[in-house]
Order: sequence, then structure tokens, then C-alpha cells
Amino acid sequence: MFNLLQSLLANRKTPNSARGIYSVCSAHPWVIRAAIQQALLDQSLLLVEATSNQVNQHGGYTGMRPADFRRMVVAIAEEEGIPVERIIFGGDHLGPNAWQKRPAEEAMALAKEMMAEYAAAGFTKLHLDASMACKGETAPLSDEVVAERAAQLCLAAEAAVSGEKPVYIIGTEVPIPGGATEALAELEVTTRSAAETTLRVHREIFAGQGLEQVWPRVVGLVVQPGVEFNHDSVVDYVPAKAKELKSLLDSADGLVFEAHSTDYQKPAAYGDLVLDGFAILKVGPALTFAMREALFALAAIEDELIAPEHRSSLRSVVEEAMLSDPKDWVSHYHGSSEEQRILRRYSYSDRMRYYWGHAAVQKATDLLISNHSSLSIPETLLSAHMPEHYKAVRAGKLSKKPVDLILYSIREALKPYAAACFPTAEKRE
Repeated sequence: MFNLLQSLLANRKTPNSARGIYSVCSAHPWVIRAAIQQALLDQSLLLVEATSNQVNQHGGYTGMRPADFRRMVVAIAEEEGIPVERIIFGGDHLGPNAWQKRPAEEAMALAKEMMAEYAAAGFTKLHLDASMACKGETAPLSDEVVAERAAQLCLAAEAAVSGEKPVYIIGTEVPIPGGATEALAELEVTTRSAAETTLRVHREIFAGQGLEQVWPRVVGLVVQPGVEFNHDSVVDYVPAKAKELKSLLDSADGLVFEAHSTDYQKPAAYGDLVLDGFAILKVGPALTFAMREALFALAAIEDELIAPEHRSSLRSVVEEAMLSDPKDWVSHYHGSSEEQRILRRYSYSDRMRYYWGHAAVQKATDLLISNHSSLSIPETLLSAHMPEHYKAVRAGKLSKKPVDLILYSIREALKPYAAACFPTAEKRE
């Protein structure tokens, strides 16, 4: 991993070379499978990351601990025929994020425990994210406090690792996991001076904690390049606004920028971001958003073909699950009851991704797939509800099997990333 990111930085302005890598931040098996299929198609490496909310020592919202997540990905990789050596396992937002409502000392103890599990399970790209304030603290935290806590997390990882030494990502200007909750119009890009201060303070504190030998493996800095999304809008990347920031890379040997919340950008933006040194592009909600679109389209087709008593009623089942257990969306979606309903179904932040593992939702999803597996979708209905899939089916590039249609949607969301990070990918279509 260390040599990979070093080469990405060195080659970021070289035509037809691997100048970047996208990071798939999802724990859904279909998203993982689609990402593996895309990597096979592109003959590329794949970076898969679990987040601290999804996967931690208590199971997160997926019920998986780090070793469980790794086993799941390896099993899918073996089914799809990609060598496990081509998959890089990362941990995203590893810090007190999942325990912010607790006092800092307690939250950090849990965060260090989680970090040790990730490192011991063979995750080799670790995001040291101590940027969030805990109970009784005022945000934003100072660079010094964030760096001190990042060093503690790093020490926990180093003590637990037994195989390949991990690389680390740091940064204090870390976007909210899963997208913003407030209205967006424009974002302030991280200034070069702020990024330089973050690097200097972290390096000094790491040295003070006896981590000098680890510092060369701090290969990425999370900054705000001016990209974000909220429930119904996207702030697009403007290269000119990041000109001063990206100049820092000319004097920061071995460093790349990591860009979070790059979901839903216009396709050309990904190439611009990579060329400007944002060599790690994080994507997550956009992939489950695409998956949800495919599932809802299949549910609409089901309504046309299956008798009411045999339908999955997936859309209403998901809605009922979200209403009966609102903790994963209620603090994010505001407004009238009708506005909240629309957000639950269609928000860019896609809080619905927390509910696919609920028993009733899983049962309905399985029934939807079973219903479609027992019939052949008429091309006219496919054209009406999934027009891009229809074109691929008519061209002989895609089957009408329901899971294949779902995976196609997810791969389509990944293709702009692949084209930017692996410039020869489109030529292998």
C-alpha cells in the first residue's frame, strides 16, 4: 500500500498511468461484489473501506467486526475470481466518531480498542480521525488535540499489527461521514497554511510520542477540496479554487490528498481531482443510492407482473422499517412529514443504507429477487423503468437477471471513478 500511494503521487500527471485510486466505503455485499467486478473489468487494484459506524468491535450497524468484514470481502472476491492481493483493506473515520456522546477519555479508549482490531485483522490503510468533539467539548478541536489523539490511535494500531505495516491518513478538516445535513451553496477550500499547520503539528506530536519511524507511512491528508453533498444538492469541484492548496504537494514528499464526499460529482470532476493531487477519492452513499434506485425500479416492475398477494412490497416495507426504528435518520431529515418521507426515500445522503440488513427489509428484498428470478422481464417494461439497463440488455452486454441489473447500477456509479483513476479503463469496455 505504501509503494502504491507513493507511485500514485509520482505519476499523477503522467498520461495513461494509475494516478489515483477510489475508495469504496460500503459494507453491503452487492456493493462489494459490484466493485470487485469493476476492478476485474479494469484490471485494477481495489480499495475497500469499512467505516467506524458500519464495522467496529461491537459490530456497528452491520453486526460485523473488522475480521468479519474482511472475511466477507475475501469470500466474494474468491467467488468472483479476483486475487485477494489486489484488494486493499482500509478503515475510514477510525476514532471516537461512534462514541461522540461519551466523554473524551471513554470515547478514545473505545476508539483505540477498535483501531487495534482493525490493525490485527489486516487492514493496511487506516484513517486516524480524531477530529470530532466528544461530550462536553467545543468544536472544532484544535490541531494539537486532534494530533495528540491521532498519535494515541496510531500507537494502538502499531502495537496490534502483526503483518504488513499499515499506512495512515490524517487531517483535521474532515467532512461529516455520509454527507452534510445543512443546506449547501458553496464550501471553503482548505487553505494551504491550514494544511501546513496540520502536517507540522502532527509531525511534532508524533515525534514526541516516539512515532518518528511511523511518519513516512503517513501518506495522506484529508482536506476540503470544495466538494460535498447534502440531501438534495451537490457542490461541484472547481479546480481554480484548490490551486493554492494543491501547490503544497510540490514540497510535501510522498503525500497525497484524500477527498471525502466525492459522491455525485460530474464525471469530469474526478479526473480534475486526481490530476490536482486528490489521489484518493472516497465514495459510499452514491453506491447504495444507485442500488436503491435499481431495487425500487424492480419493485415497480414487480407491481406490473406479480399479483398483489405475492408481491414483495419492498418500498412500503422499507418505509415501515424506517418509521418503526428512526434512530438512523431522524436527526438528519427535517421538515414536514411529507418532506421527511421524500428524504427517507430519495435523499443523496441515503440514510436508507442503514436499513437493508433489517430482517423485514431483507425478507422483502429476497422475495423481490425470487419473484423476478421466476419470470423474464419484458423488454418494454425494462425500457420504461430501467432505460439504461434496457440499452445494455439490447446490446447483449447485460442479462435481465435481477441481481445482474442491480450490480450494473452500482458499476455505472463507479465507472467515472475508474476512468479518472485508471485512465485505460474505458478502453477495456
